[in-house]
Amino acid sequence: MPDPVTGLIASAGSSLIGGAMQADAAGDASAAQSASAQAGIDEQRRQFDAIRELLQPYTQAGVGALGQQGALLGLNGAGAQQGAYQGIENSPAFQAMMQQGENAMLQNASATGGLRGGNLQGAMAQFRPQLLAQQIQSQFQNLGGLTSIGQNAAAGVGNAGMSTGANIANLMGQQGAAQAGGALGQASAWGNALGGIGQGVGMYGALGGFGGGMNAGNAAQFGTPEMFANPML
Repeated sequence: MPDPVTGLIASAGSSLIGGAMQADAAGDASAAQSASAQAGIDEQRRQFDAIRELLQPYTQAGVGALGQQGALLGLNGAGAQQGAYQGIENSPAFQAMMQQGENAMLQNASATGGLRGGNLQGAMAQFRPQLLAQQIQSQFQNLGGLTSIGQNAAAGVGNAGMSTGANIANLMGQQGAAQAGGALGQASAWGNALGGIGQGVGMYGALGGFGGGMNAGNAAQFGTPEMFANPML
């Protein structure tokens, strides 16, 4: 007759090996899922950094243009406003327009015989501040276009950041679930293995393996020593 003790040892060993294999499989699956989620997180961050780098020149241009608009409006102080006006007045473009305008007035006055008249002197005196005011307004509008571009670029970075944050949060949740699932799977595998050992010990004791007697009820419930020694029976 097969030795029940040998069967008990074989059953316990089988349970431990099976539990270890299941625990390892659960750990490997959890690690694979966690690594996949981490790869997704890294890719999301890489994509956001790429978008931010692409839009950075536009955001910087918008910030600079906004500062110049503030200077023209006097928001940065009287000194900054005066400096902005002087920058426009001393620019080559402004000087060229001044020269063209004055030449046109002189030519017109010469053609009409009004070179020495007071009207010419008054017109030339008013021309410079009028032209400067026009150029200040034109410069402000041009800067407004750059400010809008920068604003849109900044909004694009912000939207990308919110989308990236939501995606990373979702991936981190998946990563946490994978790690928790792996831990639970390992615990369950070892619990089942130990439970199988405990059941085997209980069966062995019920069948008289620890000095107790085996009654008909035990035999009917757990089978015979031959079945315990050979679980395949």
